[in-house]
Amino acid sequence: MAVCPVCDAEVELGVDAEQGELIECPECGTELEVTGVDPFELSEAPQEEEDWGE
Repeated sequence: MAVCPVCDAEVELGVDAEQGELIECPECGTELEVTGVDPFELSEAPQEEEDWGE
């Protein structure tokens, strides 16, 4: 179990969750990244920037 850093909702993670895995908060829908596994920690997933061919 971990806590969403955006809305403080409890987010259930499987025992096989891995660092770097992306999940969605069931309450607010924010995309979260697993940043720690012992104990479980979550942070907002970084948003990908558009390349636009530069």
